[in-house]
Amino acid sequence: MPDHCVPVLVGVGQVNQRDADPAAGVGREPLALMIDAVRAAAADADSSRLLGEVDSVRVIRGMWPYRNPAKAVAEAIGSPNAETGISTWGGNSVQSVLSTSALEIQRGERNLVVLAGAECGRTQAKARRAGIELGWREAPGTPDRHFGQELKMRHRTEAERGIAQPIHMYPIFESAIRHARGETPGTHMARVSELWAGFANVAAGNPQAWMREAKTAREIRTPSAANRPVAHPYPKLMNANNHVDQAAALILCSTATAKRFGVPESKWVYPWAATEANDTLAVSNRDNLHRSPAIRIAGGRCLELADIDAAGVAHVDVYSCFPSAVQVSAAELGLGGLEGSNGQRPLTVTGGMTFGGGPLNNYVSHGIARMVEVLREHPDELGLVTSNGGFITKHAFGVYSTAPPPRGFRHASPQAEVDATPRREAAPEFAGPVRVEGYTAVYGAEGPRLGLAACLLEDGRRTWGNTRDPEVCAAMTREDFCARPAALDAAGQLAF
Repeated sequence: MPDHCVPVLVGVGQVNQRDADPAAGVGREPLALMIDAVRAAAADADSSRLLGEVDSVRVIRGMWPYRNPAKAVAEAIGSPNAETGISTWGGNSVQSVLSTSALEIQRGERNLVVLAGAECGRTQAKARRAGIELGWREAPGTPDRHFGQELKMRHRTEAERGIAQPIHMYPIFESAIRHARGETPGTHMARVSELWAGFANVAAGNPQAWMREAKTAREIRTPSAANRPVAHPYPKLMNANNHVDQAAALILCSTATAKRFGVPESKWVYPWAATEANDTLAVSNRDNLHRSPAIRIAGGRCLELADIDAAGVAHVDVYSCFPSAVQVSAAELGLGGLEGSNGQRPLTVTGGMTFGGGPLNNYVSHGIARMVEVLREHPDELGLVTSNGGFITKHAFGVYSTAPPPRGFRHASPQAEVDATPRREAAPEFAGPVRVEGYTAVYGAEGPRLGLAACLLEDGRRTWGNTRDPEVCAAMTREDFCARPAALDAAGQLAF
């Protein structure tokens, strides 16, 4: 690999829009925020001139109507002939697209690539409450490239039994983690709230975090008017905060391009290694609900490609849509930190998706941008960024440093090794005796209204059940239902 083709991040930009008021016609749409973030990234690189020679603009898909937002970004920054691209859905998309971009730069196929993404979830929520149509532009056209592949990640029985959204599945994972650790519900909640308080503390020191007020573990775990219970055991402050107006952009180029535009080397942060792999796509077929072979194998391979182990990573940003995702990743990678901050290495550099902000697929752009800032402050140290799409399903990892990678940027996708790990058979039509593997109670305005459970049969197969019995739903918020026997009928109703 020629030295001049080494890929390097030279500019990062983040934008927070806090004053949008659609009722008053105040506020910018996601596409405008993307353009602002790209310009901020160029300013961060100390070279606005480089925007005129961008040869590819790649946008992370979001909750907006744009068909080819990359074209609008390219025109706005003065590179109208740049290739355009858009990602698939998933929190893994940013790292995956960045890895592809780094490989293309290393092969000499690209010189200067911009990644951008934005969400205006706060503006959208305000508009819905006010009954206002936002009237965002269409950004017509067809992107030159689509990055990634849309995957079918749900078994029909999961949806039929009411487990359709992340807020249903991740708290089920949480109870399975607690059971595997042998913790009581009270001990577990105390530990996890301490973990999340550590994230809040990091956000308080991150200038780009959405919520910069540190929260105590007691505040995080205690339901209140501002912290309503959502799905047991998670109150609002343990959920990703999607009601944010945030954008981020990353500028990646070759070292030769960085030198040509006079980007100071003090700005350079190199991607050292990256990997990606998927766990068993349907949760119904996974071996268990508290582990992740893909994180263990692909994340471990990323560290191997960087010639380090977990102890060699000074800074970490673990994907943090819910506490269960953080715990699974940290345990599989041997990162520690699951007892809260307490002087241990934090598991985030942003504050995570509750406190740093959770702009859906684009969160990892903010994670990488903040990691770049942290690594510039700590030259030659290494940072690890993890990402997750689906239900702890799609994973991508990246190691970064201000020091050049000893053997160039290295990439792998050990999917075959992940696919060789054990799986379970689903039993969608089963009716009869089961044991609860993991569960949650989903809250409504009047309290817990729906109990959801992953269940194991005597032969080891998995199925799903639910209950609307108010006494059972309430008991699920107080008692341990893991390993509890139950009867499941053909409609998926559980009786205890």
